[in-house]
Order: sequence, then C-alpha cells, then structure tokens
Amino acid sequence: MTATVEPFVHPALFYRDEREYLAGTVSFVREGLRSGDPVAVAVPGENLRLIEKALGADAGAVRLLDMREAGRNPGRIIPGVLHAFADAQPAGRRVRIVGEPVWAGRTRAEYPACAQHEALINAAFQGREVTILCPYDAARLDERTLADAHATHPVVIPSGSAGQRESTAYAPEHVLARYNEPLPAVPDALSFPFARGTLSQARHVATAEGARLGLAGVRLEDLALVTAELTTNSVVHGGGSGELRVWERDGHVLCEVRDRGRLDDPLAGRRPAVRDRRGGRGLLLVNLVADLVRVHSGEDGTTVRCWFVP
Repeated sequence: MTATVEPFVHPALFYRDEREYLAGTVSFVREGLRSGDPVAVAVPGENLRLIEKALGADAGAVRLLDMREAGRNPGRIIPGVLHAFADAQPAGRRVRIVGEPVWAGRTRAEYPACAQHEALINAAFQGREVTILCPYDAARLDERTLADAHATHPVVIPSGSAGQRESTAYAPEHVLARYNEPLPAVPDALSFPFARGTLSQARHVATAEGARLGLAGVRLEDLALVTAELTTNSVVHGGGSGELRVWERDGHVLCEVRDRGRLDDPLAGRRPAVRDRRGGRGLLLVNLVADLVRVHSGEDGTTVRCWFVP
C-alpha cells in the first residue's frame, strides 16, 4: 500500500548567522518563483530587509510583510497573514510562505501564544497545497523555544544543513496543552460582573477605564469592540454571565473576560471569516484588533486576556 503524502509541508529552518538564514530562505523563495508558485515572506523587519536585498529584482514578485507588525499578536497570523495570502491565490498552485513568528525580542507574555500558533498551523492547513517555512535563530533563542520548534514542526532543517529530516519530537497537541496556562487574576484591576442585561454597561465601563489609563481614538474603539465581542460570547456560550476586568501593566492596557464556558476548539478565532455566514466571528475580530491575546480554558471556565498599546 502506498503511503499518503500530506500536501501541507511545515519545516522549521534553524540558522545561526546571516549566511545560513539567507541560504535557507532565499533558496526557498527562488525555488518557488521558478515553479511559478505564489510566494510571501513574513519575517521581522530587519530580516525582511536582508531577504529583499538578497532577492534583488526578484523581490518585486514576492509579497513582503513585516511580522513585527502583521504578526504582533500571534493569534492574528493564521487568519490575517497566512490564510489571507494563501486563500487569495489561484487554485492549482502550491503556495509558499516564509513565516517567522518567533524572534529573540518576543516577551514572556507573547511566547506561549507563539508556540500555540506554530502547533495550530498544522491543523489549520491540513490537506492544503501550502508550504510554510519557519526560521528559528538557534544562536539567540533559548533551549525551550528550540525544543518547542521541534515539537510543532513535522520536519526540520538543522543549522548548517540544506536537507530536511523528520522531527522525532513532533507532538503539537502536547505544546497546545502545555501552554494552555492559567492566567491568574490581577487584584488591583477594575472588575465588573456582567450578564445579558448589562452588556452595554460593561462596554461603557471598559472604555471609561481604558480612557483613564491612556487609550484614545482607534485604540479606544478597539477596546470597545473587544469588550462587546467577549462579553456577548460569555452570555451566549459561557453560561450567561461573566466578569470583566481592565487594568494597566508595563505601558499596556489589558482587558480580560472570564466566564464558566469551556472553549474546546483550539482554532476558534483563527479561522478566516466565512462569507455569508452569520456569527462565529467574535474571537476572530478580537485577534485581529488586539496587540496580544492569551486564552486559558479548563474545567472551571475560560479566560480571554487582551493587550492594547496606547
């Protein structure tokens, strides 16, 4: 019996210097261009400039995105970067994407969402004619991050090697479970219990506190949207009520909603919106507008915590 080959390919490229980085990424891009494949590159700005320079005239045929902006919130990358590019391409062509969601400057708050994102790519693109190459800086990232890369990528390209090999540590479901971390309550946060009859009041409470903490304009509108979506989800899917909290930490305004519901779909909020389908877009909108989203779901309920930069 012939083994079935999964059309989706998701290799991790480990590199230690600029030479190895460009050797792995630029050759991947040029191979795609030679084959007539649509190609996108979404990496941090400094690496994007390196690739663009190395590609020369070929850079004009590639979709170039600064991942520090497009993927600031890791929960936004699958729907807003990867699917947004892949789904816009003509049928019958393999799509190639260089995606670098993890870099040395990621914060401790951001990293769990990064690891879960990498694990979820495999389910999000299963069966698709897509290759997503994910570079990892083996010289600057810590051992835990590099180990997680082996667990979230079915194939790896070791530093200094041009060949792929299967990852013997591949276990994306374990990574998802490990980073489903509890988000401890913040004692000094403004707190507002809400139910169906107080949804509008919850939104006003959040925006008033957000404005007091420094949000204004579009950022304050984003906070209002996120509050409305999360509190409505709690009423409809999370037991009919919940608790809203808003506070400030390290230059960010944070908004959190807790309820008694259980979020069993790990891809919730990461699938693109389906045309002509009503509902189901709440968490997607939250991921698209917040600067970071962390979720914990367990037997006692679900917490969704969002970060906003003023």
